[in-house]
Amino acid sequence: MASDPKADLHRYLKVIRESFLWKLDGLSEYDVRRPLTPTGTNLLGLAKHLAGVEAGYFGDCLGRPFPEKMPYDLDADPNSDMFATARESREDVLGFYARATAFADTSIEELPLDAPGVVPWWPEERKYVTLHLLLVHVIAEVNRHAGHADILREGLDGAAGLRSGNSNLPEQDWRGYFERVEAEARAAAGMG
Repeated sequence: MASDPKADLHRYLKVIRESFLWKLDGLSEYDVRRPLTPTGTNLLGLAKHLAGVEAGYFGDCLGRPFPEKMPYDLDADPNSDMFATARESREDVLGFYARATAFADTSIEELPLDAPGVVPWWPEERKYVTLHLLLVHVIAEVNRHAGHADILREGLDGAAGLRSGNSNLPEQDWRGYFERVEAEARAAAGMG
């Protein structure tokens, strides 16, 4: 079976994007925005951050600037891409995400895998890259944050799994499983 490496990478990126976005479906305005870790991680903020990631790596780094101003200022606040302000609606942030990923898709489709790029915020010895390396990097970044979203969403309402219609989790008594894992952890720690 023949494989097209660029199409394979692009497909994996599209699949994880869909999985990530599913984690925001059906949540209240508060739950999609509220900080769920001590460092403030929140679902809508992850979407805003990932939109900037795709616009930057598949735009500026490839000499194809994203055609709109970022809805945050990292110089003024280095975490401003990690949360939505009260003035930004969910639709604003998800619209930004949709435009950024569509823009990224155009760059990916139009350029060859060996297209050169520069990541100015990376160290000198690593900053000269190709579209191939950027694809690998962004897939890893999106997967990392999709994993965060998995855990945050499960903590909010118990929704778990890969994506709508494909939980990829076995059918089981999750409460019983949790209790078993807790018992094993206590036993290993000598807590009886």
